[in-house]
Order: sequence, then C-alpha cells, then structure tokens
Amino acid sequence: MCIHLQFNYKKATQAINFLAIKSGGRIGKLKALKLIFFADRYHLRKFGRPITNDEYYAMSYGPVASSVKDIAEFSEFLGETERQYADLFLAPEGHEVLSKAENDNKVFSNSDLESLEFAWEKFGRFSDFDLAKITHRYPEWKKHETALVEKKASRVKMRYEDFFEDPPSRAEKCFELAGKEKAAKLDCLKEISKIESMLG
Repeated sequence: MCIHLQFNYKKATQAINFLAIKSGGRIGKLKALKLIFFADRYHLRKFGRPITNDEYYAMSYGPVASSVKDIAEFSEFLGETERQYADLFLAPEGHEVLSKAENDNKVFSNSDLESLEFAWEKFGRFSDFDLAKITHRYPEWKKHETALVEKKASRVKMRYEDFFEDPPSRAEKCFELAGKEKAAKLDCLKEISKIESMLG
C-alpha cells in the first residue's frame, strides 16, 4: 500500500519557527530540515504518524521534507495560501530562516511538541553539515545512497514504512520499537492514509 498523507503547512511553518526560536531567532535551512526529519521520525515511531505529513526525498545531504523545504526557502512552488501564512512567521535570509513572530503552538498536539523538543534536545547542538552526515546512518536514506552517489538520480522518494527500520546500534533510534510495536504503528499509519484518501 502506498502511504500518502495530507501535508500540513501550518504545522510545517510552526515547526520551522519553533526551531528558529530555539536557535536564538534564526536557524540554517539545512539544519531546520534535518531536525524536522528527526522530529517526524520520532513521532512516527512513537505515535504512528509524522508531524508534517510531508513527502520525504533522499538527497545528497540526507532526507528532505519536500514541502517543508519550499516553506523554508519561500520557493516558487509554494501556493499563495501557504506563502501568506509562512510570511506571518518566517523570513528567509540567505541560507537561514528568521523567526518574525511568536510560535503558534495551537496548531500542534502535545505529542507534536514532545517530538520537536526531542529533536532539539538530542540533535540541536550539531551543525547543519554534521546533522546531514548523521542522517546518512538511517536506513530510509541509506537504501538510496548508491543511486545518489553514482548520480543516477538527484533525489529519490522515500517511504514512511522504512522509518520503522532501525539504524546501526550506536545511532539514536528516535524511539525504541519492538517488532510487534512496529507492525502496530505501521498499521496505524496505513489507516490514517486510507482515511485521508477517502476524504480527498
């Protein structure tokens, strides 16, 4: 079954803003993207769904949430509604994104905030390029490494199902899961995807 979820641009915007504020009012775009990956991975493994519901791609600097990247960069691919909302809270400046307003945490569940706090506490001390290297340890990116290194593709779509696989023993798993728990969380994710597909 193909997992397809409805991207939540408000949560994505507020996740970037949350991290920019944690970082003193501004954060590197690459660092924000890596931290959101870790937050999504944690939330998916612990609660059965990601925070942003974005589509992830394996790229040379690790996993990238495609639409979160568009928001961080205020790219031409942003819809007008998403752009207007992001502009209330964020401002791109070179390789960084700046916070313009206090975070609107009402868009988050308590578990969303727990996951963002986890990502910041575990990985916030690392630089953007160090974070990129760390993400290369994770199986959901690793399985596409050869295609990227050999330049067969500049990006490869990742599968949320693979986020349930464990990295090497010394790497942070972003929430420990036993075999039966993995199956249950994956079933939960599939059910959410099915419901969202039915709702259009």
